Amino acid sequence: QVQLVESGGGLVQAGGSLRLSCAASGSFFSINDMGWYRQAPGKQRELVADIFSGGSINYADSVKGRFTISRDNAKNTVYLQMNTLKSEDTAVYYCNAHMSTPPLYKYLEVWGQGTLVTVSS
Repeated sequence: QVQLVESGGGLVQAGGSLRLSCAASGSFFSINDMGWYRQAPGKQRELVADIFSGGSINYADSVKGRFTISRDNAKNTVYLQMNTLKSEDTAVYYCNAHMSTPPLYKYLEVWGQGTLVTVSS
């Protein structure tokens, strides 16, 4: 069984910073991409940022220049450094990954349980 465990959410004032972490564990051969999505109350889940095994990165326009995604392949962990936070960044943040799993290299999408980020204005 594969799982993603997130940490680092919390309450912060507007203009502040937070760092989210997400560690993958369990049985898998490799991780293709890891990323962060978020869902605000009453809104659809949206991509925040993702990073591929080859190093390419995508950001949502709303977070470019403020958020930085990074990955430690040795630790199977992805990070999201969030700076200059705004009230509109308030949401539940979910970690996401696509993995190759045993025994037949089945491609699997995995979600974390979510971590709440609240930005007070």
